[in-house]
Amino acid sequence: MTTLQDVRLRLAIEGADDSDDIIISARALEELHRIRREQNIPAHYGLRMGIRGGGCSGFSYVLGFDAQPRPDDFVLDADGIPVFIDQRSAFYLMGVTLDFADGLLQRGFTFRNPNAVRTCGCGHSFAV
Repeated sequence: MTTLQDVRLRLAIEGADDSDDIIISARALEELHRIRREQNIPAHYGLRMGIRGGGCSGFSYVLGFDAQPRPDDFVLDADGIPVFIDQRSAFYLMGVTLDFADGLLQRGFTFRNPNAVRTCGCGHSFAV
């Protein structure tokens, strides 16, 4: 089995630098590959990362597989997994790390957002 490494996704946004890259951790990649394999998700389906209004703190994260990108999406690659990010969400996701926790107190995908000024207790919503 190949050992996965963290993947840095660079958005083609004027003025963006290395600190704005979206990082998908090796643990998150392993879990995404496992989900695709076990749920028979077709290889061309992409991981949609985004935000939407709502949640305790103002915005909540969106994460799931999507059959195809939308016309205005950034389309990136994370270890063979297409990643779709809409333009509105891109600015809120700059600098975010997607990780996967598998412990006694928490299991699931987590977002670490250095731009969030407030998060809720569940960790699924934030404010900027």
